[in-house]
Amino acid sequence: MKPVSVLLVDDHPVVREGYRRLLERQPSLSVCAEAVDADSAYEAFCRHRPDVVVMDMLLPGASGLDALRHIRQRDADARVLMVTMHSGASMALKVLQAGAWGYVTKSSGPKELVRAVLAVSQGEQALCEDTRQAIETQRLADPVAVLDDLGPREVEILRLVASGHTSDAIADALNLSEKTVRNYHYAIKSRIGVRTDAQLVWFALSIGLVRVDDVAAALPFPVPGLPAGRCDD
Repeated sequence: MKPVSVLLVDDHPVVREGYRRLLERQPSLSVCAEAVDADSAYEAFCRHRPDVVVMDMLLPGASGLDALRHIRQRDADARVLMVTMHSGASMALKVLQAGAWGYVTKSSGPKELVRAVLAVSQGEQALCEDTRQAIETQRLADPVAVLDDLGPREVEILRLVASGHTSDAIADALNLSEKTVRNYHYAIKSRIGVRTDAQLVWFALSIGLVRVDDVAAALPFPVPGLPAGRCDD
């Protein structure tokens, strides 16, 4: 199989060399280009069309967040993994809301970075463990505040998913492609700090976005703690 192509964006040559050596130890990964700032990152992305962009948040001039937004304007399907010193939930959620597919802190181990790159290349959201825990803590402290970090479209898709609608049904209802709906689905789970659809449903229930009756009615089988739905339909 063709290796996953990676664009490295960091203004420190030693850091880029470290990333290159780490990633290219994996037969399935190949660094296709490097960039030192937001402008050169955009140019390299347009020229090489990498499968994954691994980008530092702090760049000279425009930030990595600015570069992310610029790249996403060019290609809404661009897969960017942000690497940063900040493990706080607020910054992670801001980056994910801007369209990043992953968020890894520089305190993460080398294996965690490799796993994140591979996950993003396969269309999966990737969060390092300390950031995931920070988001989970914030979600438990004030779940409604987490909802504020989602856009109107994401809130609507969250409601529909939690109500039991399939990706193709949501795509038809909102006039979107199934791929776009699946991308939203992955992004929503990362931004609210959950891993499974079951956790997604309980989150939606906890903030009152869906009713227990609506969730139960959508299930083809009874679930302890929920009233029986239309199991005989």
